[in-house]
Amino acid sequence: MTTADQDPLREVAETMRAVRERCVWSQRITHRDLVPYLIEESHEVIDAVESGSRADLREELGDLLWQVLFHSAIAAQDPDDPFDVDDVARTLNEKMVRRHPHVFAGETAETPEEVLVHWNAAKAAEKRTRRSVLDGIPRGMPALALAQKVVGRADGVGAVVPEPAQTPASEAELGDALLSLVALARDSGWDAERALRERLRALEDEVRAAESDR
Repeated sequence: MTTADQDPLREVAETMRAVRERCVWSQRITHRDLVPYLIEESHEVIDAVESGSRADLREELGDLLWQVLFHSAIAAQDPDDPFDVDDVARTLNEKMVRRHPHVFAGETAETPEEVLVHWNAAKAAEKRTRRSVLDGIPRGMPALALAQKVVGRADGVGAVVPEPAQTPASEAELGDALLSLVALARDSGWDAERALRERLRALEDEVRAAESDR
């Protein structure tokens, strides 16, 4: 029974721990097994943000939190390198404090652009072992989202990005242009997702070549 002085986050973490220990289905689940559920829950949050109600968003955020708790419960049972949700929260808190020195360390940021400078500087210091601007980009992203991320990184090192055949004047026009390209791919028997991914691989090769020339 929930009482007024209980911490809801602690309570749901304990619920997850009990489920992991006593539910025969949950006991057998691995990090890899959970990936499809994590993807699905993430997209359901997006749907709730874009077209759902406040109640939908609250529920879907809870389902996404359950995935974090589930992964943490699995990790806590790892025989070689265990960590639990408290470790996850502690690591997150430390990182967010480092990346907001204008909030916690006396630095100044009067504009969103200045905030981004602090954020990127802290992130660069954390990722000193990375050799390429492409390092750290999740390969499992949908091709279009991956393309936007890679193009941004490519621009930063001077790699050439193809110019559009026509320039959309709004997001609506951009949507029309993308949809027309997908329709063209379908009519031609091409795989639009694969085509974009293959072009991205070529762009990534160009990015790495530009980095090596520096």
